[in-house]
Formats: sequence, C-alpha cells, structure tokens
Amino acid sequence: MTEPPDRLAVLNGAGFAVDLLTDEQRQVLNDLAPEELTVLLDIKSRLDAVGPEVQAHGEIAGGALF
Repeated sequence: MTEPPDRLAVLNGAGFAVDLLTDEQRQVLNDLAPEELTVLLDIKSRLDAVGPEVQAHGEIAGGALF
C-alpha cells in the first residue's frame, strides 16, 4: 500500500506558511482529502498567477498617492 503524501509538506512547498498556523489548523489541512488538496493547490496557483500584477499596482499606486 502506498503511503499518502505529507499534505503539510506539499502545501509548504507550494508557498503556504503552514508554520504560522495553530496545531488545530495544521491538523485540518493534514486531514484534507486528496481532492480537497488538489483544489486548494489549484486556487493558490491561480491566485499566485495574478498576485504580482496586483501587488505591483498596489506598490506603485500606494507610493504615488502617499
């Protein structure tokens, strides 16, 4: 039988700051079904894809306005 992946390690590798979570929050993530993990990683990937553009606008606009 194949051992399930360490979900926290997978999430950490994807950029989730799992070290900052409580033990209870880490347990919730560790108990995710494989499908839930896939969805969470997909959402993170899509957010990251648009993140730099949004961050750049915020930095430029914030610097220009303040």
